[in-house]
Amino acid sequence: MTLLESIHDPSDLRKLPRPQLKVLADELRAFLLDSVSKTGGHLSSNLGTVELSIALHYVFDTPYDRLVWDVGHQTYPHKILTGRRDRMATLRQLGGLAGFPARSESEYDAFGTAHSSTSISAALGMAVAAKQKGENRRAVAIIGDGAMTAGMAFEALNNAGVADCDLLVILNDNDMSISPPVGALNRYLAQLMSGQFYAAAKSVGKNVLKVAPPLFELAKRFEEQAKGMVVPATLFEKFGFNYVGPIDGHDLDSLVPTLENMRHLSGPQFLHVVTKKGQGYKLAEADPVAYHGPGKFDPKVGITPSPGKLTFTQVFGQWLCDMAAADQRLVGITPAMREGSGLVEFEKRFPERYFDVGIAEQHAVTFAAGLACEGLKPVVAIYSTFLQRAYDQLIHDVALQNLPVVFALDRAGIVGADGPTHAGAYDIPYLRCIPNMGIACPADENECRQLLTTAFGQAQPVAVRYPRGAGPGVKVEPGLAALPFGKGEVRRRGQGIAILAFGTLLYPALAAAERLNATVVNMRWAKPLDTALLLEVAGAHDALVSVEEGAVMGGAGSAVQEALQAAGIAKPLLQLGLRDEFTPHGDPARLLSLQGLDAAGIEASVRQRFGDFTERAAPTLKVVGS
Repeated sequence: MTLLESIHDPSDLRKLPRPQLKVLADELRAFLLDSVSKTGGHLSSNLGTVELSIALHYVFDTPYDRLVWDVGHQTYPHKILTGRRDRMATLRQLGGLAGFPARSESEYDAFGTAHSSTSISAALGMAVAAKQKGENRRAVAIIGDGAMTAGMAFEALNNAGVADCDLLVILNDNDMSISPPVGALNRYLAQLMSGQFYAAAKSVGKNVLKVAPPLFELAKRFEEQAKGMVVPATLFEKFGFNYVGPIDGHDLDSLVPTLENMRHLSGPQFLHVVTKKGQGYKLAEADPVAYHGPGKFDPKVGITPSPGKLTFTQVFGQWLCDMAAADQRLVGITPAMREGSGLVEFEKRFPERYFDVGIAEQHAVTFAAGLACEGLKPVVAIYSTFLQRAYDQLIHDVALQNLPVVFALDRAGIVGADGPTHAGAYDIPYLRCIPNMGIACPADENECRQLLTTAFGQAQPVAVRYPRGAGPGVKVEPGLAALPFGKGEVRRRGQGIAILAFGTLLYPALAAAERLNATVVNMRWAKPLDTALLLEVAGAHDALVSVEEGAVMGGAGSAVQEALQAAGIAKPLLQLGLRDEFTPHGDPARLLSLQGLDAAGIEASVRQRFGDFTERAAPTLKVVGS
């Protein structure tokens, strides 16, 4: 039995002599690499938190003490150490372990996370609750340097610094070098560097040392290093925290005693830990971005590219570059999702028009609004689930002022392995109710490119929603051709039943229609709805069916019902979409099937509701949309 196999929960871990923790770390890292290579999932970030996870569970009395992991994509070592090692083979699969912390999965997951920058707020709430209840429990927030770019993290720090409770915030910093801890010298240098004497001496020193370039460069490097040691301490101490660090996050001989000391300190504490993404696996260390969320691979060989169909993300990335070449006003904005949203090539070709604002969705949207006010044409590349975080800005700063901002909504609909936290199920309902907003729902790759061009040409805000992964394989035509704004088309003529498809579910709807002999309309737009086409179709059929890969409550089907009622038309309507429940993680095709949104499910739902109508003819459709 390996040392790791003897750890069934953290109580077993805490029985180990401290020297054995290094052996455990090696075994845990090896197990993690082998496991993720077989299931796919987040790798670089988890290889970087092996020692930190061990130290936290070794020092703190979990689950009584609360650990809140920000984002949560770095919690695989935590899951393995908390009794879930034997289930790692089910990671991110239907019925298996979630890829993020989930309160329903384990008592050790103190708070469900997957969106960024929530950990300090949640841990502060737990710390305040512990004091109110008279419980001597500790609350620890573990947050990455990327998540610290979000305003919410600083809002929480600002509150925590004056809160009368015990809170430990650990900054897991994997994007800077380690500066040696210098204790009191930090404070002395901070006071020195902010004083008038230092400023004057620095000015004189520059003039003197310029005559000796080697000495000037040496002094400059020393100044930069000294500032690096001082700035984090002064920043977080201004928030009211006791700052410790930075320390090496892979050195258990440093981590464990430091955490043991800080566990007994009262008030808000801040520990700065420096780690390395991909630690212990050379390929991931060399390219942590590529190994951030790989699929299955051979650890001995590494990730090998495999040819496949063009993804919607790639379609967007190509369109963005082509449109930028054609229109100098275009600027691209992403909230820290360059790779995920397909902006890598755009950044290379148009670096001065590329803006990564960090994990700051609210700022991204209002920043775009400011650009639009001055005549530029901003395109915000953002996941559907992340745009939720900027809803006030979307309404107040963009739509209310009717500014021409394009929102490229990636990951619309079911996302598969990432689960409910990342599902783009709600964008049609939450966008449809906002005045001035347009919502395009492309059915395939070529239509996605065309509708992006259409959106870019409008004098109002427009969102183009498209799913994760590849489409049906439709060839993408070159050029920047647009489609009519707010207009759909009839794709198949049938009788009795008309299926109104929004987005990529057009293709399973067409397959179901072949067996039902139903009419199929590619609606293309959830807003503005092609009302003229809808009313013509409604008049020519006995019943209507709306199909969308989004929340059925308040979605595109609801827009159809509202339009029919406004026109005084009473026509049976079956609304198919994502049910009023959170869609679990799993294979996307399987999840669509369980929701009844594949071809067989659509057919079965139609027959169950409108069996009589599918057996008889209806009036011939007279008008076909363009």
